[in-house]
Amino acid sequence: MSDLITPGLVTLDAFLGTTTNDVITHLAKQITAQGRATNAAELAEHALAREAKTATGVPGGIAIPHCRSAAVTAPTLAMARLATPVDFGAKDGPADLIFFIAAPEGADKDHLKLLSKLARALVKKSFTAALREAKNNQEIVDLVTEVTSDTPAASRVATSGAASTPAAVKRVKIVAVTACPTGIAHTYMAADALAQSAEELGIDFAVETQGSSGSTPLDPELIRTADAVIFAVDVDVRDRGRFAGKPVIQVPVKRGVDEPAKLLTDAVAASSNPNARRVPAASSDEAADSQDTKRESFGAGLKRALLTGVSYMIPFVAGGGLLIALGFLLGGYAITDVADGYLSDNSLWNLPDAGLGAYLGAVAFKIGSLSMGFLVPALAGYIAYAYADRPGIAPGFTAGAVAGFMGAGFIGGIVGGVIAGLACRWINSWAVPRWLRGLMPVVIVPLLGSLIASGLMFLVLGGPIARLTLALNDWLSGMSGVAAAGLGLILGLMMAVDLGGPVNKVAYAFAVAGLGAGSLVENPAPLMIMAAVMAAGMVPPLAMALATVIAPKLFSGAERENGKAAWLLGAAFISEGAIPFAAADPLRVIPASMVGAGVTGSLIMTFNVVSQAPHGGIFVFFAMNNTWPLFLLATVIGTVISALLVIILKKFVRKTPVAQASSATAQSAGVAA
Repeated sequence: MSDLITPGLVTLDAFLGTTTNDVITHLAKQITAQGRATNAAELAEHALAREAKTATGVPGGIAIPHCRSAAVTAPTLAMARLATPVDFGAKDGPADLIFFIAAPEGADKDHLKLLSKLARALVKKSFTAALREAKNNQEIVDLVTEVTSDTPAASRVATSGAASTPAAVKRVKIVAVTACPTGIAHTYMAADALAQSAEELGIDFAVETQGSSGSTPLDPELIRTADAVIFAVDVDVRDRGRFAGKPVIQVPVKRGVDEPAKLLTDAVAASSNPNARRVPAASSDEAADSQDTKRESFGAGLKRALLTGVSYMIPFVAGGGLLIALGFLLGGYAITDVADGYLSDNSLWNLPDAGLGAYLGAVAFKIGSLSMGFLVPALAGYIAYAYADRPGIAPGFTAGAVAGFMGAGFIGGIVGGVIAGLACRWINSWAVPRWLRGLMPVVIVPLLGSLIASGLMFLVLGGPIARLTLALNDWLSGMSGVAAAGLGLILGLMMAVDLGGPVNKVAYAFAVAGLGAGSLVENPAPLMIMAAVMAAGMVPPLAMALATVIAPKLFSGAERENGKAAWLLGAAFISEGAIPFAAADPLRVIPASMVGAGVTGSLIMTFNVVSQAPHGGIFVFFAMNNTWPLFLLATVIGTVISALLVIILKKFVRKTPVAQASSATAQSAGVAA
């Protein structure tokens, strides 16, 4: 443990300021001074961005700010006992014991386990009392070393199952899953807090910690016999289907630390309530806030469902689009007319007159076409999945297939998927006898959900949506000049405004969803939109990389290193390559990126550039046919504009205050810690 915390990383009874910013900045400097990080400002920035997402104060006057950062060279723990407590967001007041956990981006599991053990020990009152009574730095180091050598209580509970109980008394059995985005502190503290409260309340309890130091799944027999489940999580639960049918309490992980007894009491009440929310019906679409388990708003649920559908649909489109492009490359543009004939009449041992290249082109084209045929059903199926978990997949796919059959396109797929998901969620919320619950997710919900969603598509919605889709395709196909350039400008601005965030994803989803209706001859507009979105998304990272070469003195050493990686990220259409720059200076980097990306999007539409591939950047040039030189030209123009603009802004526009930049970073750039 001596390589994790040393006396030089401990500060006792000192005044470090009055805000979390002050304390974290001081500890980041202390870690850097001890040779455990390369850049104190970058480390503090990442920790503050993590703090902005969820306050790290916990009951008992304790705070555990933590993050992962490329600036950290070795897993490190810095501790401060404050003379003047500082508010870290705990409900019971400010904190005087601060543990700053700094992990490298590639920290190994052994070190993460040690950090996790420390986090779990902080819920023990005897340990925190000893920390407050310690006389010197070495005593703190010794105390931390001692607790990290112990086997955590919650780990024993999770692997051994329910606590022992007299055979004559039937105790309620609760299982839980805890998980936080970083997977270092709150994951394990919530597990231990729940385990201790369960012991005090006389509840049989087992917990699975899905953290960075590894996860041991709960014994299936424990899950089968459990009366209810608690999900104290800020991320998706892995393999949620194991808990299907169980009454569920789902909350953010911090509530597992702050209110373990209340969560257990709520779970006990849910176990005997036939109307309680259950896995997977309601739990898969809930977004519990930090106060209660209210259902998320319709708008938030719709956005999440659409993004889920698009994310699952993209592999079909990506593979299909590239294979179609490869088919054209090998077999020529006439392959669309002859592919079926080649595949039905010929083989490798009986090649067509056009030769091996044409036959292989037909194979690639047909595989790609079949893959693209799943675009709308996959979109609808996984939109429904986002609402109703696995029982929604079959009704969603069916509704999507109906939308395709009726010519309703991706709009019909979206509508059908939403209806299927909401219908399945509603059906699965019915109070049914226990003997019928096993049939709900595999028979009853898919059957009734398919009837409702697909029936509505056939009888009511499919025709009008098909006419709307046709009108939209005609409008897009007829666009030229100013209208096309204007659409490209808007899409380019959207791609750069939050660099992989919600607005960026909306623009990308719009482009990908339209690919299925695009064709080089009859309807190239969707392919042009895809090219505009991809080129615009490449501009921000490429521009930042170029700017670090033109004016390296305007950027920190870490930013210059990030600039080297940004060349490849930008070329591959990974907009997130610009996030480190936007995180450090959002109010100058983001506007500059938007201007260049907007220009590129507009030029792509003006030049009639097309892309049959939804991703890959310059590495899928063959999917752009003979328009790829213009794709490169538009991208280069936007990159140069953004690079020059960010240099001008950095030279002549004063940088925002640190606190404001940190806030903007946390909200718009989404730095992951």
